[in-house]
Formats: sequence, C-alpha cells, structure tokens
Amino acid sequence: MSGIKRRDVLKLAAGVAAGLPLAAKEAAAQAKGAAPAFTYRPEKNARLRVLRWKRFVQGDEDAFMANVKKFTEKFGVEVRVDNESWEDVRPKAAVAANVGSGPDIIYGWFDDPHQYPDKLVDLSDVANYLGAKYGGWYDVCRIYGMRDGKWIGLPLGAAGATFVHRISHVEAAGFKQFPKDTAGFLELCKALKARGTPAGFALGNAVGDGNSWCHWVLWAFGGRLVDEKNNVVINSPETIRALEYAKELYATFVPGTLSWLDPNNNKAFLDGQISLTNNGISIYYAAKNAQDPKVREIAADIGHANYPIGPAGRPTELHLFTQAMVFRYSKFPNAAKAFVAFMMEKEQYEPWQQAAIGYITQPLRAYEANPVWTADPKHTPYRDCVKNMTHHGFAGTLGYASAAAMADFIVVNMVAEAASGARSPKEAAERAAARAMRYYKV
Repeated sequence: MSGIKRRDVLKLAAGVAAGLPLAAKEAAAQAKGAAPAFTYRPEKNARLRVLRWKRFVQGDEDAFMANVKKFTEKFGVEVRVDNESWEDVRPKAAVAANVGSGPDIIYGWFDDPHQYPDKLVDLSDVANYLGAKYGGWYDVCRIYGMRDGKWIGLPLGAAGATFVHRISHVEAAGFKQFPKDTAGFLELCKALKARGTPAGFALGNAVGDGNSWCHWVLWAFGGRLVDEKNNVVINSPETIRALEYAKELYATFVPGTLSWLDPNNNKAFLDGQISLTNNGISIYYAAKNAQDPKVREIAADIGHANYPIGPAGRPTELHLFTQAMVFRYSKFPNAAKAFVAFMMEKEQYEPWQQAAIGYITQPLRAYEANPVWTADPKHTPYRDCVKNMTHHGFAGTLGYASAAAMADFIVVNMVAEAASGARSPKEAAERAAARAMRYYKV
C-alpha cells in the first residue's frame, strides 16, 4: 500500500475546505425548500448486485430487504443482496476494486473509499441532493465521504456504540449513576470484578467494538496516531498514559477478550458472563426479542451510557461508520446511484431505523427527529453518535494512509499488546509508530 504523499495531503485539505461552504448552501437550500436536482434514471434492463455486512439486528435486515423490494417494484431493477461478515467486507471490497469486477455497490467501513478513489463513481449529485433535502450532512460524514471536493462514498450512518451495562450490577457495585469520567469508570470496572460481575471489551481485530473503544481510550488521554501534518506521533507521553490506563482496565476483564471479535461480547453479555461492554444497541434488541423469558428479563436491566470523558476534556468517540461505494466497473451506474439515493429517502430510511431500534445512527441531520430516538429512553444515547464522532485519522487527514492504518488494526493491536502485558506501554507505542510509518510518508 502506497503511503500518503504531500500532494495528497494538499488535495485532501482542499477537498474538505471545498465541502465546508457547501454545508451552508445545503442549509440555505433547505430553508428555501429547494434542493439540487437528482433524477432517478436507472438504465433499461438494469440489474444490481449489492454487498453489505451481515446484520446484528434482525429488524435491520428485514426492513432493508423490504426497501430493496420497493425499489425493484418502482424501477423494475432486479437487486441481489449478499451479506458478509463484518471482517470480510473490507478485503472483498479491495479485491473487487483491484480486479475490476464484483458487486455494483458495496457498503464498506470507515474510509475504505479512500483506498481506491479512482475506482469509484462520483456520487456528488446524490449527496448534494440528499444533504439539501434532509438538513445537511454531519461534519464527519463530509470527511469520510469526500475526496478532492467530490463524494466518493455515500454515508449510510454508523453503528453507534455506548457502554452497555446491567443497571442492577452497577448499583450493586456502589454506583448510583454511570461514571462520566475515565477515573470513575476504572473504579466501576474494579468494583464489578470484585463482585464477580466483570466487564469485557474486544481486543481482537474487531472492526466495530475493538476500534471504537481502543480509539476512545487513546484519544481520551490526548494520544493520537498522527498530528495535523500527518506526522506519526503515537509514541508520546499521552499515549503511554492511555496504555497504562488500558492495562489497569484489562485487569478487570473477563478472560479471553484478546481473541474477541464483534460477536463475542454480545454473546458474553447475554450469557451473563459480563455486566459491562461497549456495543451498539444490538444487545438490547436481542434481549427484548429473545424467545427465552430469562433473556427477555435482562432487557429491563440494560442501560446505555455515552463514553466517559478523559483528561483530554472532550468527547472522544469513534463509531463504526459505514457508507456505500459504487464501483466504476458497474454496467449500471445510474441504477446504482438510484438505489443508494432511494435507500436514504425518508420513506425508506426512517422505517428502517425504527425496525432496527436505532442500530444505525443517521448521517443526515433531519433524521434526529425520527421518533425512534424518543420512543424508548434507552435508545436516546445513540441518537447523536455520528454528530459527536471524531474520524479515525485524527488529527490528520483521511486518505490512503489512514485507511491502511485502520485496516491493519494498528491502534487496536497496540492497546491489546500493552493491556495484556505482551509488551510494555512504551514498547507497544514504539511498535505502533513503526507500523504507521509504513503508510504515512509525507
């Protein structure tokens, strides 16, 4: 994978800057009731193949497929949807881009589009239309979806994460409220372990759960992979402090978390092995809809809390961001653009969110008003996940290097090594810096 070059940094900066005035234009257009034109014109006899990640919430898949059927009935376009495990989507998308063959549309992760931008269809007309119609895109969506002033990905949203916990277990550990700072959070985890109701967080190469909490702990203490000029700065005192904290947290975990992928903490929580983890709303959904009455009883005892604030003094949230990519090799690019636009329209998007009880947090501001966020107070902590999110390339820019560093799980592996004692915090940070330098070559 080639490293990011100075000209790429300058182009990216120009692209982001070019996007900022557009936010004001979106707001103005929305206020006037006007929107950039986008015409649904699928090619004659078009057929589409869509690849997306496997659902963790059945309502997500059911509503998504119902919307696919609506699209086919309206436009006469046959759509085949394939589902892959979360870990397999990224490599399959990379292969498709490199060989020039595969699904017309792939719903990938984070900044995957920035790994092969020249292989993707420009979706600016779709993005500008949706942004103007639905109150504008959140800032982080522009960063992830745009390159050189063009939209190369169309954000679907993010599987927002909070700290999912058993309310009664937290209270039994001596906490009337869930801690709002990292110091209190560590004390809670220690108290839970002492009572035999421990926490557990994924430290394997978990695309969602591993990345979200490991970046949170790094940023909470002021650490970061790169600075504003894309210089690798992860080997810093702030990172060392974050890793020392992670090591203290790990001592409170249930055994086995070093090999956990995204499904593992869901199962451990519902099996009663752990009382606290970071996750989307899927655990709550599964408990509410379980056939086993004992599991359904757990739902009433589930609480959701936003990530505590660390010494950095601000929210440091990363969520599992997903966006659609349309590949240039597609024989039916207009049909593909029509599909991704149709799935984001209110008539499809809001019912889909509701069916999945807010499993995916919206990228468009208008959907903050979706009743799903207030129908149950336990849904509400997930509402602003994308609004409050920091992109994973912080404090640098997104591009080839950030995408490769994320795909290589540099931050997750560093935290796992230091937390488990496989390396000292200093050694883990040094190794992470060396790995990052393979990609960041300004």
